[in-house]
Amino acid sequence: MLHDHSKKFNDLSKSISELESKIPEIMNGFKALQKASIAEGALSSRSKELIALGIAIASGCEGFIGTHVHAALISGATSEEITETIGVAILMGGALALVQACEAMEALEQFIVIEKNDTAAP
Repeated sequence: MLHDHSKKFNDLSKSISELESKIPEIMNGFKALQKASIAEGALSSRSKELIALGIAIASGCEGFIGTHVHAALISGATSEEITETIGVAILMGGALALVQACEAMEALEQFIVIEKNDTAAP
C-alpha cells in the first residue's frame, strides 16, 4: 500500500493554490474557517489537529489524512498521540477507517523520516 505521502501533500498543496487563484473568495473563506477552527482555545491546536485526523480517517477522506498527520506533527503531537488517534478513528469508522488508518500510519512513518532528515541536515 506504499504511497508517497510527502508527494501527495505537495500535490494537494499545489492544487489548493490553483483553486485559490480561480475561486479566491471561496478559498479565502475556507482558509479563514480553517485558521479559526485550529486556533488555540479551550482545546490546543494539537488536540484540534488530532481530532481533524480522526475525522479524516473515519470518514475516508484520503486526501487530507497525510495533511492532518503532518499538521499534527507540526503542532507538537507525538507519534503515540497520533497512533492513539488512529485507534479511535478505527473504532468510529469501522472497516473503511481501518484501510485509511493504514494510510495514516504510513504517512506518519514517512513524515517522521523527513523530519529527522531535515533536523539532521547541517
